Amino acid sequence: MKNLKIKPREEEANGPEVRKRILGAALSAFMERGYAQTSTLEIATRARVSKRELYSLFGNKETMLVACITERAQRLKAPANLPEILDREILAQVLTDFGIKLLTETTDAVVVAVFRLAISEAVHAPKVAQALESIARKPIRDSLRVIMAKAKSAGLFLGDSNAMTERFLALLWGDLMIALLLQAVNRPSTGEITRRAREATTALLQLYPELG
Repeated sequence: MKNLKIKPREEEANGPEVRKRILGAALSAFMERGYAQTSTLEIATRARVSKRELYSLFGNKETMLVACITERAQRLKAPANLPEILDREILAQVLTDFGIKLLTETTDAVVVAVFRLAISEAVHAPKVAQALESIARKPIRDSLRVIMAKAKSAGLFLGDSNAMTERFLALLWGDLMIALLLQAVNRPSTGEITRRAREATTALLQLYPELG
């Protein structure tokens, strides 16, 4: 009788498909039932894995939610191959593109739901809110500061690049995120997102005149 080589369940559990399935099940459960009311058993059942497999990959619910945030945050990074910002026309295009990408990704229903979860669990699971800040919000601002610093070095505006970063985000968002969190408005359309990004860029460049 030939020896059959059986793949260990632990090895199978480390596969990317199993990880993806667990994270999808966790996020769905969190969104439907709330973070506190969701058990690891329910997540394991939805993902069709054992609790042992689930714990071997993530350990606990908090780690799972942080992983969900991390994966989403990867989409928000500014592209590494930004064009050289030589004039205000290029700066305007870069800022508009950045604004469109940021609004498109961040207004996604799943992302908004993650923000709600982080807010609701800020006391009981502070690492979730901390992860949202350090993994998603801070990198966005850091990427935008790099753009502003390059533009200032090129002599394209007067003023502080950090203040310009915060002003652009304020112009871009307004109270949109609060309205989305409260479910007071629907997600903006592609056209509305593009309009907001262009208007925020135009307003910012009017507030910060060019040197000379």
